[in-house]
Amino acid sequence: MAERTRACTACHGEQGRAGPDGYYPRLAGKPAGYLHNQLRNFAEGRRHYELMTRLVDPLTDAYLGEMAQYFADLQLPYPAPKAQNAITPDRLARGQQLVTQGDASRGLPACTQCHGVRLTGVQPNVPGLLGLPLDYLNAQLGAWQTRQRRAHAPDCMAEIVQRMPAGDLIAVSSWLARQPLPADTRPAERAPSGPALPEALRCGSAPELSAKMPAQTPQGARP
Repeated sequence: MAERTRACTACHGEQGRAGPDGYYPRLAGKPAGYLHNQLRNFAEGRRHYELMTRLVDPLTDAYLGEMAQYFADLQLPYPAPKAQNAITPDRLARGQQLVTQGDASRGLPACTQCHGVRLTGVQPNVPGLLGLPLDYLNAQLGAWQTRQRRAHAPDCMAEIVQRMPAGDLIAVSSWLARQPLPADTRPAERAPSGPALPEALRCGSAPELSAKMPAQTPQGARP
């Protein structure tokens, strides 16, 4: 599979560590379900990038799944964050608030509610938000806002970004791109405990998020 994915690593970096230009994201270690969904999105027209579409178009869905699992199994160290864009401390604080607390006045859940407390993603379908280039984060949030990027309906991310002004999107991406990675960068096995997402924010790509999350058993305790 390493030989078969050379076309991927030509842009996404050796072993899918991320491209050097700040736009091509990391593939290594992301949940297999998420990677598989993105390959399907390119193949089925929900994401638009001609090179990706040409690469995946002749491949079977089973083959796409094998590629996704290959990259998901690569557990490689992350580089230190490099974001240095000009932004005020107040705007960064706003980004942190949205990521960790959300904004109840706009019906926005915290990013951590879906992407995990450590923001490293959740198995099997939710990606991590740390270790991504600032340019990539900005580009993808902007693509959802302009509806150039879509996901399986219902599309929770499309709904969320429509509730956020551009300044808040930049604050979120700027804060995320500055955060160091935790010691354990693996995706969480399940989303944090808490109430189910509201009906308007259901995720077709991650239907498990729409169920009420049970309280997690403390480590070492008997279930």
